[in-house]
This record gives sequence, structure tokens and C-alpha cells, in this order.
Amino acid sequence: MSRIDESFARLKASGEKALVCFVTAGDPDLETTKRVVLAMDKAGADIVELGVPFSDPIADGPSIQAASMRSLEAGTNMPKVLDLVREIRKTTELPLVLMTYYNLVEHYGPERFAKDAAEAGVDGTILSDLIPEEAQTWKAAADAAGLSTIFLLAPTSTEERVRRVADVATGFIYCVSRTGVTGAQISMAKGIGALVARIREGSDLPIAVGFGISNADHVREVCEYADGAVVGSVFVNLIAEKAQSPNLLNEVSDLVSALKSGARS
Repeated sequence: MSRIDESFARLKASGEKALVCFVTAGDPDLETTKRVVLAMDKAGADIVELGVPFSDPIADGPSIQAASMRSLEAGTNMPKVLDLVREIRKTTELPLVLMTYYNLVEHYGPERFAKDAAEAGVDGTILSDLIPEEAQTWKAAADAAGLSTIFLLAPTSTEERVRRVADVATGFIYCVSRTGVTGAQISMAKGIGALVARIREGSDLPIAVGFGISNADHVREVCEYADGAVVGSVFVNLIAEKAQSPNLLNEVSDLVSALKSGARS
């Protein structure tokens, strides 16, 4: 059983839902990312997504795009992110997911990347632009290495797409709450519960909802029907604002604790 599977099983047994936290690896630098991830772990995060910066994103909103550009300018690349995972693994068994685009995996070499990622301590990947119809090469490499392949589904996903994702996804299914790009929102989009229900008809995998979740009330709302909530842009914004502050880790911890309260309700 993978760390991701163990995390969702533990939460289900205790009547809780998952808080999945996203940070951009290397923003403002890799050492800060390491300290932020470890602070998130201690504060109650159940899974952390590490965003591997890419120069031409299609799903990232302004906050994460800006963080990716800062990270790239600081010299972050895939080998350095894998080194970061190795460092984090010295301290914690927190499930870690890399979120990026398939271009980087293709450039690295799918089999080599899957092997190196698994050996570093990565548990799964979210490749935002990889659709199930074109995922055979990556799925074979990921399955052989023991990595979970997490796919996205959106309100516009057809029944056929939902079935395809249900057939090939592992770890969990990432349910996008709305069309468009990432970014904190004031209120949650309507109709996500219906999409989650459609996904459940064809899959026993946990379902986490993301895009636009920015506070404990949002987490509480989506956890009424989903197995977890993914929160990203509010962390990215906080890190950008407080990167040089001695209180950064305390503020990250406080935010994780507040958001996690919504997953325990």
C-alpha cells in the first residue's frame, strides 16, 4: 500500500477528510520549500503537492505562474526537485506528489523519470496536460516504479472521460471545481457535488476537490461530499508575501491548522 493509500485509509478510519497542500518547489528557494513542507506536515497536512515549475503552463493561475517564474529564475529544475524530495524524506513519510506538465517528463525520459522519482521518495504525479487516452507510456513507467498517476476531471468532463479516468487513475482523482485556471476564490463553484457523485459511480478511488479553495469554510463545504480538499494559491501567495519574514513558517503552520479544521468537521 502506498503512502497515499495509507493516508486516505487512516483518515477514513478516523472520520476525517484529507487536506492536500500545494507549494511551488523552489519559490523562493529549495531550502525554504523544504522547511515549508516540514512545517505543513507538523501542522496537519495529509498530502503535499510539489509544483515543478514549467515555463509554459496551461492550468496555473497568476499566483502559481508568478511563483514558477521566480523558481525558474532561481535555477530550479527537475533533478533539483528530486534532490529536494530526498532531503524531505530524511525527516517525514508525508505523501508527496509532483504536479507539473508532461513536457518535462518527456524531456527527462518517462522510464528514467519514474524510476528516479520513486527512488527519491515521490509517491505520485499529477501531469496536468496528460489525458488518459495518451497516457499509456507514462502509465506503464509509473506502474512499474510504483508511482500513483492522478488525473484531473472537471465540470465539463464527459461520461466517457470520467469512465476512462476511473479505469486508469491510481492514488486519488483530482476533481477540478471549475473551468479555467487555479486561483483563490471568494466562493465555491456550484455543482461540484454532482460531479463527485458521477465519479463515484465508476470509481472507488478517493476524490479530492481543488481550484479556488481558500479557507476553512471552503474545505468544510467540499468535504461534505469529497474525500479531501486541495489548497494551493493561498499558500503560494503567503510564501510570496512572507518569504523574507522570520514568521513565515509560523504563518504557514497556522494556515494549515485553520484549513485542516474544515476537514475534521
